Amino acid sequence: MAIARETDAAAIKIGGASVSRTRLLVLVAVAVLACVLPFLVSDYRTFQFTLALIYAIALLGLNILTGYNGQFSLGHGAFYAVGAYTAAVLMDQFEVAYYWTIPAAGLACFIAGFLFGFPALRLEGLYLALATFALAIATPQILKYDALEHWTGGVQGIVILKPDPPFGLPLSQDQWLYFFTLGVLAILFLCGWNLLRGRTGRAMMAIRDNPIAASALGVNTGLYKTLTFGVSALYTGVAGALGAIVIQFVAPDSFNLFLSVTLLVGLVVGGIASIPGAIFGGVFIVFIPNVAEEISKAAPWAIYGVFLILFMYVMPTGIWGAIRQAYAWLVRQRAA
Repeated sequence: MAIARETDAAAIKIGGASVSRTRLLVLVAVAVLACVLPFLVSDYRTFQFTLALIYAIALLGLNILTGYNGQFSLGHGAFYAVGAYTAAVLMDQFEVAYYWTIPAAGLACFIAGFLFGFPALRLEGLYLALATFALAIATPQILKYDALEHWTGGVQGIVILKPDPPFGLPLSQDQWLYFFTLGVLAILFLCGWNLLRGRTGRAMMAIRDNPIAASALGVNTGLYKTLTFGVSALYTGVAGALGAIVIQFVAPDSFNLFLSVTLLVGLVVGGIASIPGAIFGGVFIVFIPNVAEEISKAAPWAIYGVFLILFMYVMPTGIWGAIRQAYAWLVRQRAA
């Protein structure tokens, strides 16, 4: 009882939700570290951390679909490509400011995901995975199609300019894009957290756990599945747009099947059905291949495979799942 009272006393209300002081302090510490990080590392490392944040946004979108709604996708690289090309075409052909391409890419991918979700309603499990697999395979070929070459640049792709910091801020281009991406990530993660802890999130998880029971309780499974596909594609499309702006280049072969598989790997390594796990997954996607290459330049993907096996063996619930288990063990040790 004393422990319970101590925990309750340490809780703080934020936006109607109860957050412990420990978690709040950790959140503040992480936010401070994220803000000072670009001033502690080189521009190249800042660029890599920006890519990690971008992948974290895409992984959260995939997690909403797979981890929280139970729909398996091997084709999110296609939505990433749609978002990237939407931003690149708007900037290259219509000279739209880079920050306006972000919501445009999200809207385009939401519509694409919602429409793809309709035929996918009849598919589940491996059959849905196969349909999304086909989407990932077809997307690079569609982007190379002659009729679209005026817009997509064909096999040569599109080169766009990296934006300068606004208002004369004393930041490099890479530092500014890091903070811009960090702001977008914070907004999308907050929106995702609110979505998943509300009525819509409970309906999504009910469909994942038992679709028949959810339907019997009045949940419109068809509507929620298609909406989840749309929201998931929106997150991935925003990530694709940010990726295009940061890398300054898009080409069809950059969005092949390997990208979709990479996103799936990041999802599992970070932790399925966990919001913070997306950040760890993004860091894994960006940095582990580099570490593997430093260990062995002759066979980097073999080393990468060893890392992946070790991660899955040591942390079967993902990095965030392992952190939660370690924290729960420490709490039990303190209470004993």
